[in-house]
Amino acid sequence: MAEEATERITVAAPPERCFAVADDIERYPEWFAEIKEVTVHERDAEGRPSLVSFRAAAFGRSTSYTLAYDLREAPRVLGWRLVKGDITTRLDGRYEFVGTGDGRTEVTYHLEVEFRVPLPGFIKMRAQSRIMTAALRDLRARVESSA
Repeated sequence: MAEEATERITVAAPPERCFAVADDIERYPEWFAEIKEVTVHERDAEGRPSLVSFRAAAFGRSTSYTLAYDLREAPRVLGWRLVKGDITTRLDGRYEFVGTGDGRTEVTYHLEVEFRVPLPGFIKMRAQSRIMTAALRDLRARVESSA
């Protein structure tokens, strides 16, 4: 059973800038340490990636998965759901971007992960936390270095 985990970080940039970096999925390999390759299969009416395959580092090996992006609440929310994965049966999540009123943004990352092989709860929670911490850390570094 998948459980949702949540982490937050504050970024020294407005929400629009944070969303723009997170939504530029094709550039993830340039700044997101875990992502090695991105392939866009489909785009929405505005030209944004809507179906994307990734090759990423995970547990000391390479993993592949395909996500369908939900941009209905853009630029406040960037959501996705797993279409297929080699080691995951669920990898659904979303970023939420909320301005703090001082030119900064609170970014909240929600993630639900389910692995093909049953894992003890503490290992699963550690994997979720590692994914979210790395994603938020790398997103903040990219946004703040390019602001």
